[in-house]
Amino acid sequence: MAGADKFGNICFVRLPQDVSDEVEEDPTGGKIKWEQGKLNGAPNKVEEIYFGDVVTCLQKTSLIPGGGQCIIYGTVMGSLGDLLAFTSRDDVDFFSHLEMHMRQEPPLCGRDHMAYRSYFPVKDVIDGDLCEQFPTLPMDLQRKIADELDRTPAEILKKLEEVRNKII
Repeated sequence: MAGADKFGNICFVRLPQDVSDEVEEDPTGGKIKWEQGKLNGAPNKVEEIYFGDVVTCLQKTSLIPGGGQCIIYGTVMGSLGDLLAFTSRDDVDFFSHLEMHMRQEPPLCGRDHMAYRSYFPVKDVIDGDLCEQFPTLPMDLQRKIADELDRTPAEILKKLEEVRNKII
């Protein structure tokens, strides 16, 4: 489930696949989730990230026939964006490390990236806008980041293009 507020934040609630079965078994909700020890006592995982503009619409869709599902959002100022769930743990690891290395570079807007995107540390959300800045870096900096990721700059660019092609 996804939602947006008037302050430019989008939040996600990730529900397990078997949540429907659990509701049928215990419709009162009396089952104590925190006793199960999942998600550090939280029954469901909630993530929130700041987009910098008021989000006016959210739509789950597939932009290409046979393509993966994504969430497309629109903002008051006319921006369009998309949110894509990764399907493999390897992609999550790769892009989270790329994002970490991109954050170490001089900030694009003069602010700390983490402080801009969220008041609280965001887990399991990768900023694609920041990762997409990789091709704009000087070549020596691209090589440095690629070496730390045990890849070549061309492999990183190819990986970025693959994710882009999953949506459009």
